[in-house]
Amino acid sequence: MIRAQASVLVVDDDIDSASLIRDALRKRGYDADATYSGSECIAKLGTREWDLVVTDINLGKISGIDLCRLLRRDYPDVMAIVITGESSLERAIEAIQVGAYDFIRKPVKIDALAIAVARAVEHLSLRREVRRLRKTQRRDASDGIVGTSPGVKQMIDMIARIAGSDVTVLITGESGTGKELVARAIHNQSSRQGEPFIAVNCAAVPGPLLESELFGHARGSFTDAQTSRQGLFLQAKGGTIFLDEIGEMPLEMQVKLLRVLQERKVRVIGSDVETEVKARIVTATNRHLEREVEEKRFRQDLYYRINVVSIAVPPLRERPTDILELAQYFVQRCASRIGKAVRGFSTTAARRLMDYDWPGNIRELENCIERAVALCRLDEITINDLPPKLLVETPSQLVVPTALIDELITVDELARRYVRQVLAVVKGNKTHAARILGIDRRSLYRRLVDGQAAGAPAGPDSVQQPELEALLGDGARADSE
Repeated sequence: MIRAQASVLVVDDDIDSASLIRDALRKRGYDADATYSGSECIAKLGTREWDLVVTDINLGKISGIDLCRLLRRDYPDVMAIVITGESSLERAIEAIQVGAYDFIRKPVKIDALAIAVARAVEHLSLRREVRRLRKTQRRDASDGIVGTSPGVKQMIDMIARIAGSDVTVLITGESGTGKELVARAIHNQSSRQGEPFIAVNCAAVPGPLLESELFGHARGSFTDAQTSRQGLFLQAKGGTIFLDEIGEMPLEMQVKLLRVLQERKVRVIGSDVETEVKARIVTATNRHLEREVEEKRFRQDLYYRINVVSIAVPPLRERPTDILELAQYFVQRCASRIGKAVRGFSTTAARRLMDYDWPGNIRELENCIERAVALCRLDEITINDLPPKLLVETPSQLVVPTALIDELITVDELARRYVRQVLAVVKGNKTHAARILGIDRRSLYRRLVDGQAAGAPAGPDSVQQPELEALLGDGARADSE
């Protein structure tokens, strides 16, 4: 991944121009240096690790195009941006063809160059992450739970803390987030791991049959009961029974389940004999059960019985740093299953996976990867292998909240409000917010602070120092020093 302070080497035979660009990039937080010939640049490349070379296309004996070829061959982890005049546009296109990431026309506008540099650095970060995931076999995750985002780490820690006890667990989360995987992890990390793990989807079994499915029935207890049947609670023995989508359970069944939880005994339909239940009960739902209780669709006493410990499974859109690792895991699994030599993703495909919102969560991601592996003709998944819905760009919309001239705000103030909104959406995650905005953390803090320091009027959307520190954490205070 990109180091905290990306390194940029500027190459231009015009010393003043090279120095100007170097100093401008330094002011924007980059570790920038300048050289004044192609040969000097080549010598400098061998002295340390560089992230980006910004080179004029006309350098004399060794041209900018020659440097791009050399970087592509000998330094594949170094990006290149070329600077060209109007008369050299065709050569700039040639530079792109031999490996340059972008080109900037003269006269150089520093703001435009800074945007190009930020994009190149982000692209390189993604490229390095894709390469790392390809080379590294997936490490042993917690029972198949892949990810290192804070929400996933917190979830894995909670699983480890409660797995050894017999408390009833309620797993909450949107559809497709992997709630059953969490339930299996709890079972596998407990002393019950050698016993059965039985999962039942309460929404998939019709209400009249659910009691028989869970508790069992005696022969002749109803019309179609030709033989006796042991219910899932007893089939689970001393293992774990996982009741998925418990929020869909009919109210009449909720009463009977409550009795089982209270008495730890089950009565088979058509029998007067009660049998002890030894299995641990883990439940899951994608519904807001407290709201269901308020609206009388779920029993309050049952809610408290199943919600001794609650584990929330975060949706994929709240764990963007896990997307590529999950996708690579699914690539390896799918490619192995169908016998295709697919290693991973192109950088463009990886970028599109990162940008998509994943309303279907992990289940949708897995489906997307299975499709892509099946369609892939190369050793890597390209953007053309992804589903069409991932290729549609959603146009951004800017809504001006007032038609009154006196209430309109400056562009700087609009930018500050947008930065604040992004921070709120990502719940204060500085790295994620800076990535979305295309700036570094220091710039993120400065954009919020500078306007007020310059005397911007305070209002309902203005940001005060304590609030900034709460949003940005210790990094904000460090950046402001």
